[in-house]
Amino acid sequence: MKFHLTCLSLLLFTVSSFSKTQVVMETSKGDIVLELFDDKAPITVKNFLVYVKEGFYNGTIFHRVINDFMIQGGGFTTNLKQKKTKDPIKNEASHKISNDVGTIAMATTPHPNSATSQFFINVKTNTFLNYSSEANPGYTVFGKVKKGMPVVNTIKKVATKRNGPLQNLPVENIIIKNMFVKKSE
Repeated sequence: MKFHLTCLSLLLFTVSSFSKTQVVMETSKGDIVLELFDDKAPITVKNFLVYVKEGFYNGTIFHRVINDFMIQGGGFTTNLKQKKTKDPIKNEASHKISNDVGTIAMATTPHPNSATSQFFINVKTNTFLNYSSEANPGYTVFGKVKKGMPVVNTIKKVATKRNGPLQNLPVENIIIKNMFVKKSE
């Protein structure tokens, strides 16, 4: 009996150690639940969670929406003011998680170690965004949509326009109303 309980305890510990952090993103189009890859992209996940826990994303918009590519948010307010961010983080794309449909990755400038708060959700498989070498460092995938792909698919189809330097800006604001870490079930 003691052996079986020990095995059961070990099994429960092993299963719980594989649990992933989940974040709920409440948007003006519906909710999206993200499952983060804590073990594969620890720097990126930690950075993202700091912004989530500080309420940074609340009231920001999806400011770049391209059907058949991705939806990007996490940097601009509803009046198109860019929010002040923390220092950039190291690119972890060499972990080689693919930019597949439904994955979330960090946006960067042309410099690979420039990710701060902005992220994008892939609405198709974008293998050209994957790490292939130091010369082509790719974009760090740090999670996936666990629930809410219908919401993502609704967002990807909205009408867009150009507004100054912002291309593919939704005509109507798509607001991230609230983002929070989901409590374990």
